Amino acid sequence: MPSSSTLYGGSGGKAVVESSQADGKTYEQLRQECLQRKKLFEDPDFPACDSSLFFSQSVPVNFEWKRPGEICKDPKFILGGADRTDICQGQLGDCWLLAAIASLTMNKEVLARVVPPDQTFDRGYAGIFHFQFWQHNHWLDVVVDDRLPCVRNKLVFLHSADNDEFWSALLEKAYAKLNGSYEALKGGATLEALEDFTGGVGEVYETKKAPADLFTILKKALDRGSMMGCSIDITSSAESEAQTTTGLVKGHAYSITGLEEVNYRGGKVKLIRVRNPWGQVEWNGPWSDNSREWSIVDKAVKTRLLENATDDGEFWMEFEDFKANYDRVEICNLTPDSLTDDTKKKWDINMLEGSWIRGSTAGGCRNFIDTFWTNPQFKLKLEDADSDGQCSVIVALMQKNRRKLRKEGLDLETIGFTVYEAPNDEDHLGKDYFRFNASKARSRTYINMREVSERFSLPPGSYLLVPTIFQPHKEADFAVRIFSESKAKAIEMGTTVDADLPDPPLPSPPEEETAEEKGLRQLFEQIAGSDQAISASELQDVLNGVLSRRKEIKFDGLSMNTCHSIINMMDVDNSGMIEFQEFKVFWEKLKKWMMLFLSFDTDRSGRMSSYELRSALKAAGMQLNNKLLQLIALRFGDENFEIDFDDYLTCIVRLENMFRVFQAFDTRNTGEITLNFQQFLLLSMNV
Repeated sequence: MPSSSTLYGGSGGKAVVESSQADGKTYEQLRQECLQRKKLFEDPDFPACDSSLFFSQSVPVNFEWKRPGEICKDPKFILGGADRTDICQGQLGDCWLLAAIASLTMNKEVLARVVPPDQTFDRGYAGIFHFQFWQHNHWLDVVVDDRLPCVRNKLVFLHSADNDEFWSALLEKAYAKLNGSYEALKGGATLEALEDFTGGVGEVYETKKAPADLFTILKKALDRGSMMGCSIDITSSAESEAQTTTGLVKGHAYSITGLEEVNYRGGKVKLIRVRNPWGQVEWNGPWSDNSREWSIVDKAVKTRLLENATDDGEFWMEFEDFKANYDRVEICNLTPDSLTDDTKKKWDINMLEGSWIRGSTAGGCRNFIDTFWTNPQFKLKLEDADSDGQCSVIVALMQKNRRKLRKEGLDLETIGFTVYEAPNDEDHLGKDYFRFNASKARSRTYINMREVSERFSLPPGSYLLVPTIFQPHKEADFAVRIFSESKAKAIEMGTTVDADLPDPPLPSPPEEETAEEKGLRQLFEQIAGSDQAISASELQDVLNGVLSRRKEIKFDGLSMNTCHSIINMMDVDNSGMIEFQEFKVFWEKLKKWMMLFLSFDTDRSGRMSSYELRSALKAAGMQLNNKLLQLIALRFGDENFEIDFDDYLTCIVRLENMFRVFQAFDTRNTGEITLNFQQFLLLSMNV
């Protein structure tokens, strides 16, 4: 288990922070060890080598890793307070991260949580620093050593305008470690980093389609400590970071740092302050630093708004010009309700996690109706309505760890979600429900972003949330966060594990046997011989002979393992063979299982898809949860997620065997049994 500590967040509440080190040691433990050994910390989890810089290919540059004391004479962690001018972009395409850090400096309480201020290069210095990030509902404490990549004694990546200040460079290194490498930080959305700094929920506005009160929304968000970024879309990769004639940069992440209304020529003008994380290259149109508009504004207002106005990357522009030039605004709400209601409320938060696994729960979007229903499903119950009779909720779907997985060739999947009205009595809804019922709400679009979020107003009731990747068979882990104004309950569907297995019928006396049973007895006697019992090999011969005549079933013959499993299930007296009454009971089961196989083989391929297997098992009386279905798909499905009749029969026989054995031990019906080691081995060998 990882070590943890407790800190106080900006809101005054306690947050448990887990150590992210592989050995579980905390920052303070590691620092004390270094001080006792009189040796500067060298991080084994993020070494000073090329693998920490790149995961695809290195560049022909001779990087040197240097500690701040080797770069300048008197290094400081924070010099004169951490502010947005401490953030200058280096040779890495992570302007989205820098824009988020600039926003972070606007909220000192949140900044102090992410960048613990009691760190120094003076007394107690041990070459180790730490930073705290939110990851999928957990706060992680990330330690780094202070060796930073340099070329010709200058920092290559993020740095401060002051050559002897290092908090921002070390913060970038800690975030690179969290995501696997510096290269993993190339390209992204400001909102992603803002959420990792705050644990908040993000929303996106397109300026060309924004509500009429967008300025008020942004002003209220800024006043309440929300963090915001903006960007200009590009139409091709050639436009990335292309500079316009007005001094704006396309495909580049900016941060929003201020909003004001000023008196101008007898009227009011709405102004917005934006910052380029490069620390230079600014808007040169109306209301830019040296524009003539400022000469008509009250001198005190001008002085206040243009304080320290230099070519520092920060500039004012009229809000209408902002909307005309920028395409997107991203807001990270520390309190999600602050945008729409003047009264602060505490949102109720539900956090749910799951996985899309090919062959079992990676069903794709609604376009793929045959597999869509197999996606993870979550039931959301909204009870207390607002004054307008609706319940306000924000649903945020996040795919996990995708930056870290880039080195394995994996990138962001295209994700989205759909919300349906949910019946009260179903544990996991099947294909027919989605075929005949329309959705009540959905994400606006499927998109390859880390998180997709939407705000909805829904009447009280039960709802079904289905998160998906656009295409089926694509794999990823995900988290769903649901923010609701009133108390809400959210649970995962399809978690029940149960079996309704009827007792086998009593044997019929020979004189009461049907014609079919008499024919079956005659077949049995021919195979069994004088001992009147069938072994596994004899069973294999007879079943292969019978099933090979069924052209609608595809299989290469039943394996001996399958036949042993059948014997184990039917062999009441533990003789290792089955007698006629046991064979007759199995034959009835086999007919039922064959009928299920054929009815759920909807494409008449002679094989069953691993997705269809869920329905067949349920019809056979066996209800499994997603984790068990994933294991079965991996065990019995082929590379095309198909299962032939032999594997289907093996699966269903073993499951019934296990259910019956468990139920026999579970005499009190508690769902729990106790086994000694010998019992466990005997049962495992006999399944």
